[in-house]
Amino acid sequence: MDLNVLKIDGTPSGKKVTLDPAVFGIEPNDHAIYLDVVQYLAHQRHGNAKSKDRSEVAYSTKKMGRQKGGGGARHGSIKAGTYVGGGSIFGPKPRFYGGKLNKKVKSLARCSALSYKAQENAITLVEPFAMEAPKTKEFAGILEALKAGDRKVLFVLPSNSDNIFLSSRNLPYVNVITVDEINTYAIMNANSVVLMDGVQDILSERKK
Repeated sequence: MDLNVLKIDGTPSGKKVTLDPAVFGIEPNDHAIYLDVVQYLAHQRHGNAKSKDRSEVAYSTKKMGRQKGGGGARHGSIKAGTYVGGGSIFGPKPRFYGGKLNKKVKSLARCSALSYKAQENAITLVEPFAMEAPKTKEFAGILEALKAGDRKVLFVLPSNSDNIFLSSRNLPYVNVITVDEINTYAIMNANSVVLMDGVQDILSERKK
């Protein structure tokens, strides 16, 4: 698949790039995408829910009554969960919700997601540029010129650029990440993927 590299004003720069078919032209694997997206979303969960059990509740440790002869159950502590203010019974504990996924499956999922976007003609290449200062209006104008301003956009940089990131932070439909942070969920969640020229070469090298 050949794509023209565009300038930030939306006009062709004169450079044409052939996307690597091993990354952008494979037969998409829906199940691999599903597994990777589920794992990504699971990793976003904090798992911080916590309740105190009877060993952690601040109450008296005195035995509530005699062991025998009381005519009722042999209660030993007011900390028991059967009493108001007692510890939780089988309450939540901090836990990790994520799971393991093989590297080859994750790679297949990312390439499948990128191939879907290539099939939909939803990938745009833009020549490298820098912003002298964070300017949201200026960055929004660049996206508009690239015909990606009215949709959810994933903007991928070859390396970190604070000014570009800060310029996009107030645009709720734009997600700016580096090539090191690219993931299946971010690709599938976007309507349009904008790659700064050079990102496609990094993705191809990592596929080898």
